[in-house]
Amino acid sequence: MKANTIITISRQYGSQGREVGQELANRLGIPYYDRDLITLAAKESGFSEDLFDQLDRRATNSFLYSLTMFGSAGINGLSLTDQLYVTQRNIIRDLAAKGSCVFVGRCADYILRKEPEIYNFFIKAPMEKRLEHAKDDPKVPEATKETLEKLDKQRSAYYNFYTGQIWGNAANYDMCLDSGVLGVSKVVDMILEYIDIAQKE
Repeated sequence: MKANTIITISRQYGSQGREVGQELANRLGIPYYDRDLITLAAKESGFSEDLFDQLDRRATNSFLYSLTMFGSAGINGLSLTDQLYVTQRNIIRDLAAKGSCVFVGRCADYILRKEPEIYNFFIKAPMEKRLEHAKDDPKVPEATKETLEKLDKQRSAYYNFYTGQIWGNAANYDMCLDSGVLGVSKVVDMILEYIDIAQKE
């Protein structure tokens, strides 16, 4: 694998995209970044991690939502959701500049789109498989079809607003893979094979 290879994973909720990212990073021996970016963003901004965590869970493009839920527009004229995005964007760029790594979510595919060695993947799965995995997530109080669809809509709204692209659109990714059919390890195998072939061209 070439130096400064960046891998991004976008995913439907419950499709095991996080597990794919973690296994990729483990196999390659490179850093993995996901929710820990919230901690970094909170430390850099001076806001509480709990506040950023709430904003992240309710990923939204609404300025009024930030005002209603948190009573403040943040600083520098930015809503709190905007400030979270900007802070995470800067952290993602700094981490990518340090070397090869794997990012899950956070609009990293768009933020790092100008990197020469970036590979973007979207992980999906059938609803029944997603529900099985979501039941093991303590952060999801009730794993239902409606809950997962709502979570996906929130991710889509956040991504579409900050990137101007369409979340889940195959044209935005190198590959879209079904973890429900392939399983995590086979998805990782295919991603690594794709990157190997692409870097040899």
